[in-house]
Parts: sequence; C-alpha cells; structure tokens
Amino acid sequence: MPVEIPTNLTPELVPFAWLLGTWEGDGFVGYGDAEQRAFRQRVTFEQHGLPFVVYRGQTTLLNDEGEPQREATYEQGFWELARPREDGDIGPGMLPPDPVPVLKAAQDVEDLRNADGGFDISVSMLHPGGISELYLGQIKGPRVDLVTDAVMRAQGAKEYASGTRLYGLVNGNLMWAWDMAANGHELATHASAELKKVDSLQ
Repeated sequence: MPVEIPTNLTPELVPFAWLLGTWEGDGFVGYGDAEQRAFRQRVTFEQHGLPFVVYRGQTTLLNDEGEPQREATYEQGFWELARPREDGDIGPGMLPPDPVPVLKAAQDVEDLRNADGGFDISVSMLHPGGISELYLGQIKGPRVDLVTDAVMRAQGAKEYASGTRLYGLVNGNLMWAWDMAANGHELATHASAELKKVDSLQ
C-alpha cells in the first residue's frame, strides 16, 4: 500500500508517515484471571508541524452481539525519534523550539538509522488511574517494536510492572498487540486488535 507523505510533514516524522490518520477496529482484551472481552478501539496519530506525533486511543467494550456496551478507557501520548535534544528543540518546560527544524532534510534523518536499518524511537503513554509508561524501541518500515524503559505509578495506582507493544501494517490494516506484567503476573498477552484506516487526516 503506497504511503502518502504530507507536504507539511517535518522530515523527522517521515518514518511515522504510514501511521498518520485515524484507525478503528475490534480486538480482545484480558489478563490473568480476568475474563477475555471484545472491544472496539479508535486511535489517532496526528502531526502538528512539530517533531513528534500526538497519539490518542479510545476503547469501548462490546456486548455478546458485538455492539458497544460501555466506555472502557483512554490513553494518549507522544511518539518521536529517540535522539539527543539540541538547543533548537522544544523545552525544557514550555520553551519553544526554533522556527527551523533541528533536522532540516531527509539526509539528516537518514543519518539516524540504527545498525538494524530502522530508527530508535521513544513513546510516552499516559493512562487514567495514575499510570504512565515510557517505551523505547524501533520503527523499521511499517513495523514498530516497543519495550517499557520506565513505568511511573501514583500512590494508590494498580500494580503494573512492564509492557511490550508491537504495531504493524498488514494488508493495509494496523495490527497491534500489547503484553504486560501486572498484578503479580509475569509478562503475558493482554490485548490485540486489527484496525482499519477511517480517516487519513494528517
């Protein structure tokens, strides 16, 4: 499937171009002793001219007939290339970036390819209930592999130790799987889904 690269896309986000847009589809979630449930998910990957992708995910549980039953959860975060930050980058705090991107051309991005031929990335995820995750991993063509580097939990949050995520483009659909270690259990299957692109708004 050809990937359309928006004309206003900063060079740093070209490796993420195939993800941009809104995706929707169904999957299954469960873990440990929890009953496996069907869900519907809508996720959006957006770019706003800055060197990161804004991610939002909304999950709705389905009844036995496959109809929406109730909202389950939301998550949101930022996806970006993992590289040393320079004076021209955003932050710390609300300090704005320079008007000209730090990585100005395609070759600047190509120079960041790792030994495996992909790009190192970092992904931050924020969840309700006082849990946030920092994933490190790689994007290589239409595939993303992520492993938690850190998990932060607020006082009173449920026990959550680590996670892995896999995203891939298969026959034009976004397939993903999430394994986690939580509630005293080892790393095991938690959720997966197949999503179709419903909006290419980028």
